[in-house]
Amino acid sequence: MNTYKLTLISLLAAVCVIGRITFQFLPNIQPVTAIVIITGAMVGALPAICIAIISTYITNLFLGMGIWTIWQMIAWAIIGLLAGVIGQYNRKNAMILLTIFAFFAAFIYGLIVNLGTFTYAGNFVAYYLAGISFDIAHAVGNVIFTILLYPVLARLFQYTNHRF
Repeated sequence: MNTYKLTLISLLAAVCVIGRITFQFLPNIQPVTAIVIITGAMVGALPAICIAIISTYITNLFLGMGIWTIWQMIAWAIIGLLAGVIGQYNRKNAMILLTIFAFFAAFIYGLIVNLGTFTYAGNFVAYYLAGISFDIAHAVGNVIFTILLYPVLARLFQYTNHRF
């Protein structure tokens, strides 16, 4: 990690924090997943994991800290890792593939967070089925944010990779 990557991680984590707090009135609709996916695919898995952990911790200081914070960090870190793998092997039609992955990433996120909740709530199936509408909202939000943010972030990453 050089100074450039640390600065980039910090700025993207700040954008995630602002976006998550700004969209808190819409359940499960926030730009964090899209930013983590695009960063993982274009910059690498490690920066995406760092962004996931930092933004989750800071936003949960404002929105409420609890046992779910750990599971949110794990879920977004796994999504960033998977996006990093996708980005390593596929550069053609990246926006289409990442948008499809963003849709399914919401269900991966929901599954991991619900598994964490199962550890203290007890009934996984009932809890997961009760939250499926939130996962669908998260999936739709991911698709919208990926479509909106991919051109901007792709251009930023290409410019900075070319320059530095």
